[in-house]
Amino acid sequence: MKKSIEILSPEQVKTLALHSQGLLLPAYGKGNKAVVAAIEHLGYVQIDTLAVVARAHHHTLWSRLPDYNEKRLHTLLENDKQIFEYWSHAASYLPMSDYRFSLPRKKAYADGKSHWFAQDKKLKKYVLDRIKAEGALQSKDFEFKRTGPGNWYEWKPAKRALEQLFMEGELMVAKRQGFQKVYDLTERVLPAEVNTIVPTEKEYAEYLIRKAIQSNGIAEEKEIAYIRKGLREVINKALKKMLKDGELMEVKVEGLGETLFVTSAAQLKSIEKIKEKKNIQLLSPFDNAVIQRKRVQRFFDFDYQIECYVPEPKRKFGYFCLPVLYGHSFVARFDPKADRASKIFYIKQMHFEKSFVPDADFNAAFALRLKEFAAFNGCTKIVIDKADAKWKKEMKNNLKI
Repeated sequence: MKKSIEILSPEQVKTLALHSQGLLLPAYGKGNKAVVAAIEHLGYVQIDTLAVVARAHHHTLWSRLPDYNEKRLHTLLENDKQIFEYWSHAASYLPMSDYRFSLPRKKAYADGKSHWFAQDKKLKKYVLDRIKAEGALQSKDFEFKRTGPGNWYEWKPAKRALEQLFMEGELMVAKRQGFQKVYDLTERVLPAEVNTIVPTEKEYAEYLIRKAIQSNGIAEEKEIAYIRKGLREVINKALKKMLKDGELMEVKVEGLGETLFVTSAAQLKSIEKIKEKKNIQLLSPFDNAVIQRKRVQRFFDFDYQIECYVPEPKRKFGYFCLPVLYGHSFVARFDPKADRASKIFYIKQMHFEKSFVPDADFNAAFALRLKEFAAFNGCTKIVIDKADAKWKKEMKNNLKI
C-alpha cells in the first residue's frame, strides 16, 4: 500500500528552509571549526569578485557566524587545508571532506571539455612545466601585453591555460594574494589523507540528494539535478531507491503541486519547536538561501533578482540590492555601498514589500543589524539616501545620525 504524502503548510516550509540554512538559530559554534562546519553543512559558499560590500563568501558566512572575520577563510584554505576552491554551480569554497565529489567534473574536463575557451595544449604544458619547476604561480607571473583596454572575460592566454588545468584537477588554488589566485600542483596542495576515489554515478547522485536536502531542508528533483547534465535519470533512480529504503519521504506544500523530498518525519517534528523570532538578516545576493530565485519566489512569495547584470535604465531596486529577511519573511531590499576609504556605509535606496509596513520593532532590529553589518564592512558612519521620508527620519533616530 502506497504511503500518503504529508502536506506541509507554507509556514512549515519557511521554517524548515531557513532553519536548514542556519539562519534562524546559532548552529555552528565559533571559531575556524564553525566556518568548516557551516561550509560542510551548506555544501559550498559562492565566491564572487564584486566588492560593493563584503564579498559574497565572507558576507554569507557572517550571516550565520556571529564571530566571523575574513581571515578565517584564508587560514582554512592556505594553512589548515580544510576547504578548497572549485566549481559548484559557480566558483566556490567547498569542504575538503567532499573533495572526491569534485572529481566527476574534473574528469569531464580532463577528458576534453573546455572551460569557456578553446584549449592550447602547448601553452598548457608550458604553464604546467613552469609551476612544476618554480612552484606556485599567479596569472601575472606569465607575461602578456594587451593591445586595448579589454574586458574581464578577455583573459590572457596563460590565464586560460591556468583555469583549464584548474578545472581538470591538475592544479589547485594554494592561496589568494590580493584576491588573485595562486596556483600550484594538486599533489602539493591536497592533503595526503584526502579520499581521491572517483565516486560512481550512484554515489554521486546520492551525495547530491543528501546535500541538497541537508542544506535546504526540502528539495525538488529538478533542483537537485540543476545544471548537472546527464544526471537527471541517475538522480531519479537514486531518489526512488532512497524513498524505498526509508531514507527520504515525499511531501507536498499547500497551494503547490510539486512533490518534494525531506529526510524524515523526525526532521519535520524538529521544526515544530522553533518559534519565530523577529531577527533581521541582511543577505548577500549570492547567499545559499536566495541563489535559487524560483524557489524563493515559490516558498516565500519574494520575487528577487540582483540587478548588477541588468542595464541601468531597467533597474528597479539598484545595482546590488540585498534581501532583508525579518523573522521568516523577506520584507525589503536595499542597495548598499560600503566606502571603506571614508568609512561610510550608504543605503542608496530602500524598498519595502507592498505587504509589509515597518513598525518600531522592525526599525529597532534593523538599525542594530545595520550597525553590525556596517562595522563588518569597516564602516563607522551610516548614510541613508533614498527612502520613505517617515522611515528615514525614524531610522536616523534609531541610528543616532
